[in-house]
Amino acid sequence: MRATRLLAVVLLLLCPARAAFASAEAQAALERARAAEARFAVAEALDLYREADRLEAENPFILQKIAQQLSDLSLAAASDAERKAQAEQALVYARRAVELAPDNAVNVLSLAICYGKMGVYGDTRAKIDYSRLVKIEAERAAALDPNYDWAHHVLGRWHYEVAALGATKRFFVRLIYGGLPAASFAEAIRRLERAVALAPGRVPHHLELGFAYLAAGRAADARASFARGLALPSTELYDESSKQRAREALARL
Repeated sequence: MRATRLLAVVLLLLCPARAAFASAEAQAALERARAAEARFAVAEALDLYREADRLEAENPFILQKIAQQLSDLSLAAASDAERKAQAEQALVYARRAVELAPDNAVNVLSLAICYGKMGVYGDTRAKIDYSRLVKIEAERAAALDPNYDWAHHVLGRWHYEVAALGATKRFFVRLIYGGLPAASFAEAIRRLERAVALAPGRVPHHLELGFAYLAAGRAADARASFARGLALPSTELYDESSKQRAREALARL
């Protein structure tokens, strides 16, 4: 299972209503952290969010942002041990954010993404268990905010990647490990089309929809969706890497 694909999701949504209650010092650190994040200076942003956390502990917005930076940093870590350690730290912060603000869809989806990352470093049973948790938390995020485009994006990716396992692999997963929830290309496409409709300017939504179309055997639709995503300007951390994946897929087509 290509669990790493779920990790390309970048949660850049802010929560200004909650952050407005921060102290003046914490608010200043938050503003600097947001500026660093906008420059894709992830390590700097992490340090600043941690500074804000020291100034105002138990703020779920700050905790979620720390989880996000740790998750992003882990992709560039030098070793699997370092990547796993950062992923574990990210999960701790994401869980705490959800404990403090369980009805915040951004926090809940951040937890789903952290579960997906942890699945990369476990054995087969751990991968399956974490995959189930990804779906549960992503569905909860979508239920909390039906217009949250990233929740639909994550669910779309989950569906097409699990559906792409094929009948034989799914049979053995069910036989040995109790199986995975039902997945389908149709649901993957529905979710990703919803993400595109909600946020048509986001590059990853169009490109992942292209991959879902491709997995479902709809090559012409995949080409069109890739073209739309590639034509958009890159504005977020993973846009260029997402575009490279799409270009490689187009070359194979």
